[in-house]
Amino acid sequence: MKIEVWSDYVCPFCYIGKRRLEMAIEQFPHQDQVEVEFKSFQLDPNTAKYTEQSIYEALAAKFGTSEAQVREMNKGMIAQAAEIGLTYNYDNMKPTNTFDAHRLAKFAKTVGKEKDLTENLLHGYFTESKNVGDLETLADIAEASGIDRAQALEILNDEKAFAVDVNNDQIIAQQFRITGVPFFIINQKYAISGAQPLETFTNALEKVWEEENPKPLFEDLSQDTGAVCTDESCIIPTKE
Repeated sequence: MKIEVWSDYVCPFCYIGKRRLEMAIEQFPHQDQVEVEFKSFQLDPNTAKYTEQSIYEALAAKFGTSEAQVREMNKGMIAQAAEIGLTYNYDNMKPTNTFDAHRLAKFAKTVGKEKDLTENLLHGYFTESKNVGDLETLADIAEASGIDRAQALEILNDEKAFAVDVNNDQIIAQQFRITGVPFFIINQKYAISGAQPLETFTNALEKVWEEENPKPLFEDLSQDTGAVCTDESCIIPTKE
């Protein structure tokens, strides 16, 4: 079973959705048969790199509301995250452009570190208040994820490196009419939109597995080979 996940590193629901999916997979009897692949999606490709602006200022300007209203809106988000063991540190969050982070993730996939880097980028942004648009910071996160720091920095300093891969994911998202994240596609056949409750992910895994791995029509209760005829012969069981 393959699950493709479109998400962005500054999307609060993406971290929540990722964790709920992981929790569902941990409970799934066939978890060793599940492959998760992360796809790039930028909520706002035009976002500037971190400018010292607070997340409250950035969201207030984006949605045309006050900082006080943004703080109030985020309370529910913080509570949802806390329910599944995630800590969101909004007061020190650093809103930024994530294109370089996505490029780094594409490189991480080539060295088998996509899962580690994805988790560390999300944790770094939401919990540790790291600037995931800063190349040196990204190189530090790469190193903490088991990636050679110098190699990661070389990739990051080349603006064209893995840029096509990131853009291709976003083109595919458009083809699938994905307008918001997180968005999950299972076996190119089933879709889950948003950070759904844990039960939704659990039920989805079970449904897909049962539909694509049907049980035999009958349970064989025979105790031996029995007397049976085919087009070629009739077999009479021998007694020992």
